[in-house]
Amino acid sequence: MRQIHPYVVEALPFAPPGAPAGCVPRLVEHDRLQCRADGPDDPATLLEEFLAGHGLPVRDLARPGVHPPDGPAGTVCGAAVFVSAAAGARMVGAATGPASPAPAVPDLVAVVYRHGTVPAGGPLRRHRADDWQLGPWTESWTPQRHADAVRQAREAIAAGDIYQVNVVGHGYARYTGDPLPALHRLARLPGARYGGVLTGAGWAIGCASPETLVEVTDGTVHTRPIKGTRPATGPGRRELLESAKERAEHVMIVDLERNDLARIARTGTVRVDQLYAIRRWSDLWQAESTVSATLADGRGLADLLRAVCPGGSVTGAPKLAALAQIAALEPVGRGASMGGLGWIGPDRIDLGLTIRTVAVDADRVHVWAGGGITWGSDPAAEVAEAAAKSGPVRAILAGHHRPR
Repeated sequence: MRQIHPYVVEALPFAPPGAPAGCVPRLVEHDRLQCRADGPDDPATLLEEFLAGHGLPVRDLARPGVHPPDGPAGTVCGAAVFVSAAAGARMVGAATGPASPAPAVPDLVAVVYRHGTVPAGGPLRRHRADDWQLGPWTESWTPQRHADAVRQAREAIAAGDIYQVNVVGHGYARYTGDPLPALHRLARLPGARYGGVLTGAGWAIGCASPETLVEVTDGTVHTRPIKGTRPATGPGRRELLESAKERAEHVMIVDLERNDLARIARTGTVRVDQLYAIRRWSDLWQAESTVSATLADGRGLADLLRAVCPGGSVTGAPKLAALAQIAALEPVGRGASMGGLGWIGPDRIDLGLTIRTVAVDADRVHVWAGGGITWGSDPAAEVAEAAAKSGPVRAILAGHHRPR
């Protein structure tokens, strides 16, 4: 079995997403937690206990600690954290869906880093890009099956089972060579706020996500759902701004996120700071809102994750009913996609939603993409939207697209 190189911190943006830039040159891996969603332990509790055991203040997020950027060697700086969509579903007692097509990638990963005196992994490794070859893509469903799933979702909406559901497809391509240079290119895509790479033995995750799953600083929690996509052209921007369907879909998810945050917030503090702002990611316009709240005393990391996972913009409303539809509609599991990836430090939490995210195992590269389905969805348009989202990711993996 081909082994993916161990993770090496080289220079931003190749560090774990959200890692303090000033600390990256001397981060050293200290300890690691990895597990599957189908294990005996609740992932939210397991993660909180693991990080608390390393001195991170995750038992009461309303009382953050302090990050010591100049701390001596051996000081814990924070942790890179990945939570899969299946782990998020397990946290809330929902159906986890079909098996992942990339089972080598764990469902929960936490890598604790301490300050050291040399870059993690010793001398910097130079990866070769000239031996990278990507084969043709194989889809987990045909465009017709994808369109049929959209129709089934609309039937569930008509029956009153759900208001909206996110339907996601998957494709894979075989590869030869070292995948890390391609993942590093992916992490540099324009608008990739959570651009970064995380690996373990025999697997890697590359992320170019623009979307905040959850951020906590100074006792305030933020989420920034993205719903609504058009080509990054003048007409595309106008169409997104004027689309009643996209705006209605977006507002549904904003309301869902308000309800999610209310579960862990002080009464009366949930607010929408910005609604339907148009942002650019690579070659696409997307609509983003910001929802925030003040955390209630005593709310820990496990409470936070159970409130926001899996992310509302990639599940639907009501969330538990949408998860049941997703488990029935999608042909394969979501793997590394539609989960969370980022950084948990003493003073902050910053996890991005793993859209525009790639998983790599010993011989295949995996990509997922989809979109939110409402009663007003057109099946052909939804299939085209998913292709538009995965297009820049696939192109840059193949070396045909350069960050601008």
